[in-house]
Amino acid sequence: MKNMLLGVHCSVGGGLQNAFDEADLLGIDVFQIFTRNQRQWNSKIISEEEKKIFSAAWKKSKVKTVFSHCSYLLNLASDDPELRKKSTVALKDEVERCHELGLAWCVLHPGAAKGQNENTALGNVIRGLMQVLKETAHSQVKILLENTAGQGTSIGHSFEQLKYIINGVGSPRIGVCFDTCHAFAAGYDMRTKSAFEKTVTEFDAIIGMKNLFAVHLNDSRGKLGSSIDRHEHIGKGELGMEAFRLAMSYFAAVPKVIETNKEDDMDQKNLRLLRSFAV
Repeated sequence: MKNMLLGVHCSVGGGLQNAFDEADLLGIDVFQIFTRNQRQWNSKIISEEEKKIFSAAWKKSKVKTVFSHCSYLLNLASDDPELRKKSTVALKDEVERCHELGLAWCVLHPGAAKGQNENTALGNVIRGLMQVLKETAHSQVKILLENTAGQGTSIGHSFEQLKYIINGVGSPRIGVCFDTCHAFAAGYDMRTKSAFEKTVTEFDAIIGMKNLFAVHLNDSRGKLGSSIDRHEHIGKGELGMEAFRLAMSYFAAVPKVIETNKEDDMDQKNLRLLRSFAV
């Protein structure tokens, strides 16, 4: 099978290296993982032995790119100084973990503003990112801002907000991970060729395709502009088949992962469908 830079979020249950077993079974060349428990602040240190085992598993695999998703607890935008501090420390830890494992980047949700105005929240994110980059200057690991669905007070749902953060930080180590479900829920249509091209053109004009390093391919349970962050299997949601047919073409050179439920061999089914679009 030709390289498609296509994969899924793999499980690390029983050890980080086990993600490669899942990847090999699925025949994928890209995957995303959690390097730590995503719902706890404390993280277990990666031992030298674990690093060696992970590296050995990667060398045996056909996987080209591996990246992580940061903990859902992080909120660099928060109005709570203590939470911002904990989030910054945890993000630094994630970057370090990626560096030690040889991962290309980590994906980050920018956070939620809560009672603050947008500019204050965005400023918090910028300062947090700048601190983490300064404290990990020895690393080339990138932090990719994931566009959000716009639920609640979350920021990062518009291309303009993401660009504001990128410009504010001013570092080549900041990029973007584009989530199709989130974009659609935030009001960016992709259901037809003309709508898809309009969204991609807008992304390129505001953020720049050079800043796009990863894509999350997820259909959406919520309707266009609903701000509902609920992933659905490929072609089973409101986005529909055509959006993903186009995505496989327009994002052919970008690492792409699916983040949907794994029941009933759905990873295999979703991958099979997406691969058929690339033929």
